[in-house]
Amino acid sequence: MTPEEMKRRTKAFAVRILRFADRLPEGRSSNILARQLVRAGTSVGSNYRAACVARSKREFNSKLQTCLEEADESAYWLELLENWGVSNGADRDGLLSEAKELTAIFMSSLKTSRGSR
Repeated sequence: MTPEEMKRRTKAFAVRILRFADRLPEGRSSNILARQLVRAGTSVGSNYRAACVARSKREFNSKLQTCLEEADESAYWLELLENWGVSNGADRDGLLSEAKELTAIFMSSLKTSRGSR
């Protein structure tokens, strides 16, 4: 996957997260979870873009590590919503699958970049 394709993929993930969060039921707890999910889900793409313009390999790896953490955190919030039973299953499952795929991609990319394959 090229960097431009990954930029599009992570941006599409962020848009899907935003739409999903807007459809969650209103309430104190769901609003907090939605905010956390939106923060993590939109951060994946912004940090990937930052990695693409990194000034050094160390900075690149640091930004990729953040992408990995935010994608994994997105999966956590989606799993929590699933366990709580307040979200649409099909939409949530698709987002959860994408969060896990992005996590795996960033993990693999970090291993390659660090030379620890």
